Amino acid sequence: MQTADARRAFASDNNAGVHPAVLAAIADANAGHVAGYGDDPYTERATAAIRRLVGDDAQVFFAFNGTGANVIALAAALRPHQAVICPQFAHLNVDEGGAFERFAGAKLIDVPVHHGKLTPDDVERQMHGIGDPHHVQPAAISISQSTEVGTVYAISELGALGDVARKHGLLFHVDGARIANAAAALGGDLRAMLVETGVDVFTFGGTKNGLLFGEAVVFTRPHPAAALLPFVRKQGMQLASKMRFVAAQFEALLADGLWLENAAHANRMARRLAAHLARIRGVRLAYSVDANGVFVQVPRAAIAPLQVSRRFYVWDDEASVVRWMCSFDTTEDDVDDFAAAIDREVRPLSR
Repeated sequence: MQTADARRAFASDNNAGVHPAVLAAIADANAGHVAGYGDDPYTERATAAIRRLVGDDAQVFFAFNGTGANVIALAAALRPHQAVICPQFAHLNVDEGGAFERFAGAKLIDVPVHHGKLTPDDVERQMHGIGDPHHVQPAAISISQSTEVGTVYAISELGALGDVARKHGLLFHVDGARIANAAAALGGDLRAMLVETGVDVFTFGGTKNGLLFGEAVVFTRPHPAAALLPFVRKQGMQLASKMRFVAAQFEALLADGLWLENAAHANRMARRLAAHLARIRGVRLAYSVDANGVFVQVPRAAIAPLQVSRRFYVWDDEASVVRWMCSFDTTEDDVDDFAAAIDREVRPLSR
């Protein structure tokens, strides 16, 4: 039986614990009886907190996890003959076990991209066979912000995708498992990043940013799919009966800017690690460090020894690229110690 490791590793921000303020909020919510399924003051307050960030027109639906939030958001908008255009390595495509295809019965059109980012040209190349019953019909685009390789779409890049989505009548969906990290990297304005760029629906990630569990599906403005979401959420097994314990966590996370504080700290730790790596011969950044992920090409022989002391994932075995993630609770000492260990393993291999 494995026990918790007192040392914080760099495998995933999912591996971090729960922020003390969030744990306290769960305990505080555990008093008396309130109505279930979201008809409670905690859900009302958490919804209002998200609307203050996004806009009064936002429609908010809390869910258990990221896969469920992505799937129900898109399933509510698409029919089985339709498809979602997404990057090849989108979480929706490679890390959700085919959940979207099974639940929605629709198709993912995954396209090769550079630096993890979908572009308007990528979308335009998929807009063919429209109206032809022999061809699946593109109906949405889906991106991750931040991306699966730790890069962040600039506001202008999001706006360009919003323009092409409107041009072709496509739903614009953002997987926001790490939306807080992206927002912190871009100045913290969710409305500028998501509403003004034309995003229709995004998931507001909490689990990777200090929550025990919980995500939110947020439609930025009135949309036909939002009216269906309550039914799809129930069918998709994402409707919590004791919703107050999801909502209370979000209320704590959004209070006094904690969501941004957590994310900004994780981003800083990633930049600190990248700065150390820049001084280590034989190590090369595979992508820019825009958020809290550091993707690095390292000598293959160094990977296994490093994994003995600090667990992490190999992102691309063929290219010898590994992924190191920082979390809200990563400390400077964690980063410095790990960087020293990397240096010890890599230096003899790079002479």
